[in-house]
Amino acid sequence: MNFLAHAHLSGENTNILFGNFIADAVKGNASTSYKDEILDGITLHRKIDTFTDAHPIHKKSRNLIRSDFGKYSGVVIDIYYDHFLAKQWDVYASVPLKQYTSWVYKQISKKYLLLPNATKRFLPFMISQNWLLNYANYQGLDRIFHGMDRRTKFNSGMSSAVEILKINYEPLKNDFNSFYPELVEYVKKQLGK
Repeated sequence: MNFLAHAHLSGENTNILFGNFIADAVKGNASTSYKDEILDGITLHRKIDTFTDAHPIHKKSRNLIRSDFGKYSGVVIDIYYDHFLAKQWDVYASVPLKQYTSWVYKQISKKYLLLPNATKRFLPFMISQNWLLNYANYQGLDRIFHGMDRRTKFNSGMSSAVEILKINYEPLKNDFNSFYPELVEYVKKQLGK
């Protein structure tokens, strides 16, 4: 899962949201750098990634596009899944997506000084280009994928990711719709809800 799903799965606890948001940039044991609930968010992020990567539906989605993206298939699917979440946001949330994304940016920005350096570098671009909201449209996705393609060390093929999404839209959407409710239930158990 990518930024939107990780944020959504954090619930309303802003420290868990923050930890979940920064987790990819935090290497190893973060217990000396962050307080308990932020650490819980980092741990939650890692559990979500482990659950997702091992899930047969997510594997099925990755295999569908593996010939196009190779080792980057998982990254691309995570962003596709954020697209499907954004498109169907009202199924999973009662707050409109635009309002929710503004809230997320505000909460993360409040703790700007605690952000890892890598996150500090991309957060302004994320906010100015409104990645979380723009996962819902092809133009926003295209901008995100082209940016990622430029930053990868090897030929990722991500600049063609929107076209590949259009070709495989229905099966990937069906995969997401089967997978995401299971992930939501898994996370509720992890959070003790």
